[in-house]
Amino acid sequence: MRKKTIAIDMDGVLADIDAQLIDHYNKAHGTTLSKESIKGLTSDVAFKERDFIHKLLHSENFFRTLPVMPDAVESLLELDKDFEIFIVSAATEFPISLSEKMAWLAEHFPFIKWDNIILCGSKRIINTDYMIDDHCKNLDYCMGKPIMFTAFHNVNQNHHIRVNNWKEAVALLKETL
Repeated sequence: MRKKTIAIDMDGVLADIDAQLIDHYNKAHGTTLSKESIKGLTSDVAFKERDFIHKLLHSENFFRTLPVMPDAVESLLELDKDFEIFIVSAATEFPISLSEKMAWLAEHFPFIKWDNIILCGSKRIINTDYMIDDHCKNLDYCMGKPIMFTAFHNVNQNHHIRVNNWKEAVALLKETL
């Protein structure tokens, strides 16, 4: 019997890009932003110095050093028993991130094989049973069942099933078996 498939986003779902952005932004600008203080804001509003963010996202070692989301490794190991997992990241916008994301995945998720990693531009072509992502621009085109992973920028969007953390994601997906 074929395992059901899950497309899982990296930034904001497996990798805590928000923590990294906030940390770098606060250090550079003497601010005290936190995930709570920017909750409900868009990235443009939360991070007023857009040029700084643009340079940061195109800088060497930014994506390689992202922290792992709490419970992500254990959760994917658990899901891997019953689902075929694909890591799908719209990475081509940031070419420097391609090799860094591959190295990051090899370090933190060595059980995900290279042929289950998709680094792309648009996710519209991804055809899996489920997609876990933090951006509606990806979930709105999901061919399977979209699952929104909570992030500061999506808390006011409610047109997809939402999970707030990896434990909730595992529980939701295990219900479908």
